Order: sequence, then structure tokens, then C-alpha cells
Amino acid sequence: MLPSSTVENYLKAIFHGQVSLPRDERLVPMGQVATALGVTPGTATTMVKALAESGLAEYEPYSGVRLTPAGEKLAGLVLRRHRLVEAFLVQVMGMSWAEVHEDAEQLEHVVSDRLIDRIDEMLGRPTHDPHGDPIPTADGEVASTQLESLLTCPLGTPLKVTRISDQDPAFLRFIESNDLKPGEPVEVESRDDAADAVMLRRKDRRITIGARAASKLLVEAVPS
Repeated sequence: MLPSSTVENYLKAIFHGQVSLPRDERLVPMGQVATALGVTPGTATTMVKALAESGLAEYEPYSGVRLTPAGEKLAGLVLRRHRLVEAFLVQVMGMSWAEVHEDAEQLEHVVSDRLIDRIDEMLGRPTHDPHGDPIPTADGEVASTQLESLLTCPLGTPLKVTRISDQDPAFLRFIESNDLKPGEPVEVESRDDAADAVMLRRKDRRITIGARAASKLLVEAVPS
């Protein structure tokens, strides 16, 4: 099977599903794949079966799907193109980080590997895109890191925002307006489960955000 934009989108969706799986699970549910791609479960199953026949995925009826090493490599290369394009659009073209996702979704399927390598060199071999997502290597390998969110991290601990897991433009503008972009320092003062709220200290001011928003901001501890 020659990679097409549809195939690449399926590989990406399955890869993202694998990353978010609980540790005791290995297969991505077909319903999750269908929802991610906006198709019916039947359509998703047909494509996944084709991926399995091509050696790019392992499909277990009524259980789910997982990429093979070959499928993971192709997914990594698609992500590499997408994330380097995002970095280029922000750093060189001056576009807002909240605007570039949809453009990168289109360009990732048509830009050549030669151009991507040139962009990578031009940008100084960045390791992460503007949203904090790791940029895969030229071999399609994706760095694996365990990060906590503002909903699960320790209280009263100096942290740094590392990654934003939601690419919705409105959400990204909300993050930017509250100075919570990747690289910014933050500390969780308290959580109020009844109010569904998380209280943050951001430099010299306090911010309250919803639990759902807090779950989308991934952080790491700042070395003392």
C-alpha cells in the first residue's frame, strides 16, 4: 500500500491513540479511531483491515488496532513533517501558534522529505514544535516522555509548562492570554473538585482554570 493522505491520517490517529492508552492496554479501540477521524466505525474498520494486510497495523476484531513497527515509523515521519511545518510557519512566516495546525494538516501530505530536511536544518534542528510536541527524527523515531498534567502534578511545586495537548485555536489563544505557553513557569496552589477548578500561581498573579483545561497542560518539575 502506497502512503496516501488517508492512510497517513489513519496511522497518525492510531499512533496518538496508542500514546494515550493506559499502561495495561495495548490496542486502540476502533470507536476511538473512527471518532478521531470523523468517520463511521465501519469505514474505519475497512481501512484498518487494509493497513493490517499491508503490514502497517495489527487488527483484532472486536478488540482494536495497534501499529506495527513499520506503521509506527511511517506515522513518525508524518508527525515529523507536520511539526516541522508548524515550527516553520511560526518562526519564519510569523503566523500565530494558534493558527498553524490546520495548515500543517494539509502541508504534511505534500511537502517533500528534502524540503523537510532543509527546514529542519534552517530552524537549527528543533526538538519540539510550538505546542511542545516532540519532533520525530529523520528515521521516524519519536521521543517518549512521561509528563503529568496540571490536574495530576504535585501541589506547591515549581513547574514548567512543557506541552499543550489540545490544538483547538480558541483553546490555544486562551493559553496564550494567560501566559501558559510551553516554557512558562507555573505552580498549582490547590484544586477544588466541587468547583471543577484548579488554582494556579503564575509569576506574581493567580489564575483559576477548569479541570478539563488543566488536563491539557502537561508539565515537568523545575530542577532545584
